[in-house]
Amino acid sequence: MKRNAYIAAALLFAGFTACNNEPAFKVQGEVTDAADKMLYLEQTGLDGIVALDSVELGSDGAFSFAAARPEAPDFYRLRIDNKVINFSVDSTETVEVKVDYKNFATEYNIQGSENNQKIKELVLLQTDLQERVNRMAQSGIPVGIAQDSLTRMVDAYKDEVKRNYIFVAPNKPYAYFALFQVLNGYMIFDPLNNKEDVKCFAAVATSMNNLYPHADRSRNLYNMVIKGMKNTRAPQVKPLDIPADKIQEASIIDIPLMDIKGTVRHLTDLKGKVVLIDFTAYGSAESGARNLLLREIYDKYASQGLEIYQVSLDTDEHFWKTAADNLPWICVRDPQGPYSTYVRLYGVTQLPTAFLVGRNNELNMRIGPKTDLEEAIKKLL
Repeated sequence: MKRNAYIAAALLFAGFTACNNEPAFKVQGEVTDAADKMLYLEQTGLDGIVALDSVELGSDGAFSFAAARPEAPDFYRLRIDNKVINFSVDSTETVEVKVDYKNFATEYNIQGSENNQKIKELVLLQTDLQERVNRMAQSGIPVGIAQDSLTRMVDAYKDEVKRNYIFVAPNKPYAYFALFQVLNGYMIFDPLNNKEDVKCFAAVATSMNNLYPHADRSRNLYNMVIKGMKNTRAPQVKPLDIPADKIQEASIIDIPLMDIKGTVRHLTDLKGKVVLIDFTAYGSAESGARNLLLREIYDKYASQGLEIYQVSLDTDEHFWKTAADNLPWICVRDPQGPYSTYVRLYGVTQLPTAFLVGRNNELNMRIGPKTDLEEAIKKLL
């Protein structure tokens, strides 16, 4: 009996030894004021978040995780409740994290690599941008002015990140991390429709393919760049002949496109209402904040006869349906994207672009960056 116990113990020990021989990285440290809280180690994969390990914290907040080293640089996070700390792992390093539970997501101290210091800097920059956008959305300033300010704010952010984190070291994991930051749930850098942003993705993709040609992230990034280059390639412009059946009444051009339920919605069917035609891409950095501003106006004036006819030029149909699902106005999508007939007919050269249509289906005005949209709508109502 005793002999069998010795054999079992020996086999168990051998198993532990084999596991310990596997190349692994470690994450360790302490979280103060978090007794009895669950701390999770998760991987941020291409297909979503994958749980790797967890521990209930004691009174001293100490923790230690170990996980198999990635074949190429990868991204992970520590999570308590809905607060997260993002970090990257190159190989078998040890990542040290010390933080207080109250300020878990922003005021943590992380050691282990330059990449993780840079990722923290990016997180703080994005947090500051989000807070400024939230304050603007709640300020009550006219939509046109707010949109102009928001565009400048996001452009300044992108310029800083390009200069200090992407083009300076496109081979670093923090450059990859910078590409996928979000604002109001939407990517700040648009890899599919913005020519300048595609250049950022291309720089990182080139470096990753040189260093890690077989990594899933390298292949995925490469495919995104190819698609983005195709989308942003200047089309051959042909003389424009406007079909007679596209023109209705006093200059309005009808747009018959399907909404998220598969119903064809005609722009001209909205005669009798004041209509805001909004050409947009939900995947753009500005889209989330813009829709917050539009929603404020829609909630205020829909009962007086305002309708929004929003035309998405997103290339990903599933993404469009998900993004448009909770919007209260008419959301349609043009599958031809930026090369659409309606983009050409309405002279859309950038996104977002909007027009106001009067109650008699007459095209009233193009909305400029400094237009007081609310005042223009009130006049037509």
